Amino acid sequence: MLIFDAHLDLAFNAVDWNRDLRMSVLEIRTHEITLGMNDAGRRTNTVSFPELKKGKVGVGVATLFARQEGAINHPFGCTTPEACFAVAMSHLHYYRAMERSGWMKRICTRGELKQHVSDFNTNPEHTPFGYITSMECADAVLTPDNIREWYQNGLRAIGLTHYGPNRYGGGTRCEVGLAADALPLLRLIEELGIALDLTHLSDVAFTQVADRFNGRVLASHQNARKFCDWQRQFTDEQIKFVIQRNGVLGMALDAVMLQPGWVRGVSKPEVTLECVVENIDHICQLAGNCRHVGIGSDLDGGYGFDQTPADFNTIADLQQLPALLEKRGYSPADVQSVMHGNWLRFFGEVLPN
Repeated sequence: MLIFDAHLDLAFNAVDWNRDLRMSVLEIRTHEITLGMNDAGRRTNTVSFPELKKGKVGVGVATLFARQEGAINHPFGCTTPEACFAVAMSHLHYYRAMERSGWMKRICTRGELKQHVSDFNTNPEHTPFGYITSMECADAVLTPDNIREWYQNGLRAIGLTHYGPNRYGGGTRCEVGLAADALPLLRLIEELGIALDLTHLSDVAFTQVADRFNGRVLASHQNARKFCDWQRQFTDEQIKFVIQRNGVLGMALDAVMLQPGWVRGVSKPEVTLECVVENIDHICQLAGNCRHVGIGSDLDGGYGFDQTPADFNTIADLQQLPALLEKRGYSPADVQSVMHGNWLRFFGEVLPN
């Protein structure tokens, strides 16, 4: 079954972590073991282009990701907005380079999305990964008006924040609201028709965005707080807001978002893919239908299979989900909606003609 994955940090892995995503997952793991890499997330990667093809993950959202950090000599992030801009541009040009070599296909319009899905269904083995460009947090947007340049470069979705506060507002693990510059940026995002990703907003910033933004919203990689009770997940009220605004929520496979009390380097994942299905079912129950949930795996977003469900090894294992959903009583049509249909409908409405 075709899978649409709404959150993949491909360029982050290729550029920042220097991984050759043309290699198999096993080859990348072996390479990092041989080099003695022991940092968290090394040796345990789950994503590469051959593995996407194996798992029939034929289309999705690829991120530009550069986060500004206040500390000096830190291992992650950039110290200035200008450096964030440069890193995000390098991610953009990585995708362009992979298009030249036939591994990726950029999707900017409704027609391109429809054509890509048709091509994949006709010849999946020879169709490159089709990607819609998103920016995980807005640190690379130098000024609100700079969003126009990013749009011209194919940006079709954006989140304002990541972890902690930034120049545009509060993110995960803080209770800071929107910054002043967020207001003109939100107006321009709405004017351009870019979808706003509510993932990683603080609860305060989420409420303020809900009051001020009238454009299309999504939550690309966002599970339910009911099952893992801390701020990274959405409350039922936040989930209902996304549903009411005709958005879609993508289910992530990070153990920190699935297993209560999980701590990197301390805990071992005990949850299985059934927990992902629990999250899917919960959103369907809140919505009263299956139209507002999909996959947003966040795989290799700085972690590997050591931080995913215990019965998961690579992104190809997403193909276990259809059978688990059918076992729970979901119809074939509903399963297709979750695995790709809802995201195809959403972006089929959001992308320009």
